[in-house]
Amino acid sequence: MNLQDNSNQNKEIKDIKVYVRWMVRRDFPEVIAIEQSCFEFPWKEEDFIHCLQQRNCIGMVAEYEGRVVGFMIYEVPKNRIHLLNIATIPEFQRRGVAGQMIRKLIGKLVNQRRNRIVLEVRETNLPALVFFRALGFRATVVIKNYYDDMNEDAYVLQYRLYGHSDSTFVPSNRITTKIAG
Repeated sequence: MNLQDNSNQNKEIKDIKVYVRWMVRRDFPEVIAIEQSCFEFPWKEEDFIHCLQQRNCIGMVAEYEGRVVGFMIYEVPKNRIHLLNIATIPEFQRRGVAGQMIRKLIGKLVNQRRNRIVLEVRETNLPALVFFRALGFRATVVIKNYYDDMNEDAYVLQYRLYGHSDSTFVPSNRITTKIAG
């Protein structure tokens, strides 16, 4: 996920309202263009196709004035939602697009079935860590060398539906120190 600091150029630009809908095949060119513009190690079209062919994998896009300006890919295992990929077109970053997509995902949580959202974020992706923390996500564990491309660690972030506890949630000092404040 790329949430670069574009605050200087977008300071006077207000949040926009997007329509979040299911991803369809005709969205792929825009989704792939967004992916390539946002990530140093982007998914390829085959990666999207392979992922979305899985029974429990879902893609959604954020649309603004008929244009795809963001997307997210997630899977829905038994008791959680696992966010695999999310990105917003660079000129629409810091305008509320990703927040609207995440709130849509939070709205899919159900008391008795899926009660949390989990995702992995590169330890060096401070903008993403700050973004998710502001939305109520908390780091739960560090996975060593998760990203093969750079042998980089990942933080596992988790959002829990209010009222659910998890005995496995034990943040370590390294995590809370790195993304605190």
